[in-house]
Amino acid sequence: MDVEIRSLNSKQLDLNMRLPHQYYVLEPEIRTLLPELLDRGKVDLYVAMSGSEVKGKVSLNKTLAKQYLAELKALAKEINEKDVQYLPLILRAPDIFKTEERADKKELEQVFQLIRKAAQSVSKFRQQEGRVLRKDIEANLAVIEGNEKKIDKLDPIRIGKLKERLTAKLLDGLGGRVTDMNRFEQEIIYYIEKLDINEEKTRLRAHCNYFRKTMDEPNGGRKLGFIVQEIGREINTIGSKANDADIQRFVVEMKDQLEKIKEQLLNIL
Repeated sequence: MDVEIRSLNSKQLDLNMRLPHQYYVLEPEIRTLLPELLDRGKVDLYVAMSGSEVKGKVSLNKTLAKQYLAELKALAKEINEKDVQYLPLILRAPDIFKTEERADKKELEQVFQLIRKAAQSVSKFRQQEGRVLRKDIEANLAVIEGNEKKIDKLDPIRIGKLKERLTAKLLDGLGGRVTDMNRFEQEIIYYIEKLDINEEKTRLRAHCNYFRKTMDEPNGGRKLGFIVQEIGREINTIGSKANDADIQRFVVEMKDQLEKIKEQLLNIL
């Protein structure tokens, strides 16, 4: 008996099953079991019996066997493989044998437990893969957080340079003469406030912290995707407001790390 489960990430559970006909009675139980163990994803379940396991009055599905043979020959030709033993492969193919005997309760339970064990193995592998992905994502997030701290240190310098440039431009436009110094200072403050990035930095730190907390939640993949969008908005706003070459370099690196996180989130439930 061969039980195989293949899984790809997906927003919902998309379950496809191929069972020998005597096990069709298990389908409702399987459709209850797999969502509990695998939650979501594109899941393909294959259950196949070898010739020695088939009981009762047996007949070979010759039409299906010929179809398998044609496909195998076409594949062998395509990959230029000449030494192929087709018969053993065909005899192991799903639904190649027909039997009139129904499976008894004990056999059905054995098959169901095999399916459960296979699904548990898939779930365990997902968890192992998730731990590896988490390390990579945390490393990417750490770069973003580290660059935000660097930007925070550069920001006062940026504000000083910005104030100098604005003062020089305004004085130049006024011909170097200022009749109302208070109004002059208010205008400078007004323009500097338009380019202030303190709120964006604060929200970026909050989003990063929230992202870390959400990684500890079960099935938090969708929420992580939404948080990443918010992180991206803050990074983009910082980049557009900064008007500073040094800060822009850190912003570009943050965007690069965020894109890597987005790609990794595609593999997280």
